[in-house]
Formats: sequence, C-alpha cells, structure tokens
Amino acid sequence: MGFLIKVVASVFVFSLVIFIHELGHFIVAKKSGIKVNEFSIGMGPRLISRTKGDTEYSLRALPIGGFVAMEGEDEESDAEGSFSKAPVANRIAVVVAGAVMNIILGFVILVFLTSQQDAITSRTISQFHEGATTQQTGLQVDDEIIAVNGRRCYIANDVIYEFARTQDGTADFTVRRDGKITHLENVEFQTYTDENGYKQMVIDFYVYPTEKTPVTVIREAVHWTMSLARTIFLSLVDMVTGRVAMNQISGPVGIVSVISEAASVGLKPLLNILALITINLGVFNLVPFPALDGGRLVFLLIELIRGKPINPKYEIWVNAAGMIILLGFMALVTFSDVTKLIF
Repeated sequence: MGFLIKVVASVFVFSLVIFIHELGHFIVAKKSGIKVNEFSIGMGPRLISRTKGDTEYSLRALPIGGFVAMEGEDEESDAEGSFSKAPVANRIAVVVAGAVMNIILGFVILVFLTSQQDAITSRTISQFHEGATTQQTGLQVDDEIIAVNGRRCYIANDVIYEFARTQDGTADFTVRRDGKITHLENVEFQTYTDENGYKQMVIDFYVYPTEKTPVTVIREAVHWTMSLARTIFLSLVDMVTGRVAMNQISGPVGIVSVISEAASVGLKPLLNILALITINLGVFNLVPFPALDGGRLVFLLIELIRGKPINPKYEIWVNAAGMIILLGFMALVTFSDVTKLIF
C-alpha cells in the first residue's frame, strides 16, 4: 500500500504540473483565435482520445510530459487560425501562459500551506542559544534581518537558503536595528560536518512569530512564491560557477524519489514539493534557452522589435541544437540520480 501511494503521488504531481502548464497555453491560444490541433497530457502512445470541435484531447501512456499542438506552430501555415499568422502580441501571450499558470498554481498552494500554520515565521531575532557565536560577533536581539551576503531576504526561508549557500561559516548581514539600517560583516557561525562530508552551519538564534491574518497570509505566500522562483536562477548560477556539484542536481528520477519521501510523510510535505516543482518549472521554462518557452519568447521579442520575423529555418536549427543539449544534460542528471539510488 505504501509503494502504491508513492507511485500515485508521483504520477499526480507530474501530471498536475504538466496539465496546468499546457492548460495555460491552450486557454490563451483558444482566446487568441489560434487553432489547437491536439491537447495531450503525457507522451508516447495514446491511451484514450476524444475530438471536440477542431481539437483532439488525448491521454498518453507516459506521464512525463504533454503538449499543445497548434496549427502553424513549427511550420509555415496559411490555414485559418495559424499560430504563425497570429499577431505577435498574441503569440507572446500564448508562450508565457504556461509558465504563468505554473506560478499561479504554486502561489495558491502556498496560500493554503501558510493558512495552515499556527503562526508565520518572522525575520526578527527573539533570543539566542547560550554562548551563541552569532551574538558574540554582531547580531543582537530584536535585529530584523534584511539581507544576507548582500541578497535581500523577504521571508525566513530566504534567510535559511542564504545560510545554506554560505560556505566558510561566516556571513555578512544587513539588519534593521532601532529603526536604522545596520551592516554587519563577518558574523560567525559554529559549523560541523554532516554525514555526507558537507560543512553545515549551526543556526543559534530564534525569531519571533508573526500574527496570522488574511493580509499576512497573502503577503507571506507572495514572498514565498518569489523566493522559490529566485532559487532557480541562483541554482543555475551555483551550477555554472561550481558552487553546487553535479551530483547534487536532480532530474526526474531524483524528483520522483523526493516526491515519494514527501508522500510517505503526509499531505503538507507533498504540497510543499508540488509548489516547489510547479514554480520552478514555470520559471525555468522562461529561461532564454533554445527549446524552452523562454527561447521562443526571445525570437518573438526580436520580431516585435524588428517588425518582421526571423527566418523560421534559423529558429528551427537553434531549437534543435538546444533540444540536443537539454536531452544530453537530462541524460547526465538521470545517470547521476540512478547512481545515487543504487549506492
């Protein structure tokens, strides 16, 4: 039964995130008068399909993707309702709609999770552990943490994330103290080495709770959504700069493993993972890389500025190259995930 729950949870999370993303493309395409030939959830062989109007709705065997096939999306078409003949503003709206829907889904989930908390965690220090190193090296009770290592922190999760990115056991803080902004350099933390050989910092202070009201719940959910969205860019920077090792990056196999663990704990951890995945998918899809929605958006913005489209064959070549790179990267990450599961 436990294994079945994990399988169902993994399929549910992947299917919901993909469905919401493709639904965004679908709705805006229909509203823009663009013909949708097929709206599919899943990849591979069709399991069931139904045609309504001029659109075929299908469910396919592999719950690892989905697509909205629009007339004239990847080739020239003079048919009525062709994507390539639609106004560029409409095409831009269609391209970004999937990512926007993912982010909206994440926000709604985070509103629910925040509303279920007893209180909202603030960024204002209430007390320290006995002999706290951070107190000895600069922090004080009632300091409100504004930024860590120069990066603005809007919620407590931002603070924790910046601590996780700190590698030498010291951090620079910007705090609000007695109504004034104060900068503290080289605040020290006690450190230890975990079972995986990574250095971890000891957070030796507590913070005040914030009263939970409709306003504070919405505000916290907005900031939490922004925080999760920002992590994808920081993660990409960390990967490129070597701050994060390749074996710490997870693909579909690793994500399924995390979803399974969360499902075995309870609904709230599963919803946390769902919010993280859907927001990160939305943001990642807008990264200006070929084969992603963000790559197509770049071509459309160039068309908007130039007043005419780039030769479609160049876009096809660039997207094909991007897809090859993405598939190669995915294969590498999947191999890393499988290796970690085995060993």
